[in-house]
Amino acid sequence: MSAFSTLVPVAQAAEPATPVVREVPEYRLGSGDKVRVITFGEEALSGEFFVGGSGKVSIPLVGELPAVGLTAREFQASVETALKEGYLKEPRVSVEILNYRPFYILGEVEKPGTYPYTSGLSVVNAVATAGGYTYRANTKRVFIKRPDSDKEEEYPLDANTPVAPGDTIRIAERFF
Repeated sequence: MSAFSTLVPVAQAAEPATPVVREVPEYRLGSGDKVRVITFGEEALSGEFFVGGSGKVSIPLVGELPAVGLTAREFQASVETALKEGYLKEPRVSVEILNYRPFYILGEVEKPGTYPYTSGLSVVNAVATAGGYTYRANTKRVFIKRPDSDKEEEYPLDANTPVAPGDTIRIAERFF
């Protein structure tokens, strides 16, 4: 009998911890966003538009429509309603967000600053975009200030912590 013929049971591996996914609220338009409005069958009423500093989007024939704080679907309904009021019988409108507001990262990262937002961005991706951590960074927690909030909230720093457009991310200094 060889030494390899004796089977030794291997301890059962513990179930991996289920990652906690933090939901980013549905995106709401803000000043600086770029949207594409398509009015089917009406090329003159379609195009790419910016949400201006006043929080409105200027649509041909309709004029300025409030956009800040609305979701893309809510803004789409607003455009359809405006077009129904004297311009088209049954307008079919599609609204797509082309460019989101940037996010901001500061604190203990190599290159703090403003960076373009991409869909599905997490804090770990944002840190990588900013050149990684400095040697003093606290890699256990992160502080995020959302554009619709006045206060900065603390989150665990992991790959499941989402970043939304317009967020300000702060990587704190660790204490030795």
